[in-house]
Amino acid sequence: MAVGGDIARGFKAAWRYLREVSGDDAYERYLAHHAAHHAGETPLTPKEYFAERQRRKWTGVTRCC
Repeated sequence: MAVGGDIARGFKAAWRYLREVSGDDAYERYLAHHAAHHAGETPLTPKEYFAERQRRKWTGVTRCC
């Protein structure tokens, strides 16, 4: 039965990695950071968070040359 548990743990680790590199877990990471460093302040809602990310991404110079 340990083999099945190892496979499940491997799958979960791969899934966490995929979510991290794709940015799918960005809001969850934001909430964890906010709780650790900005206690007492209200965090952004998911809609506000993603709007802010888009604004930061596309405001200003968006090319290298």
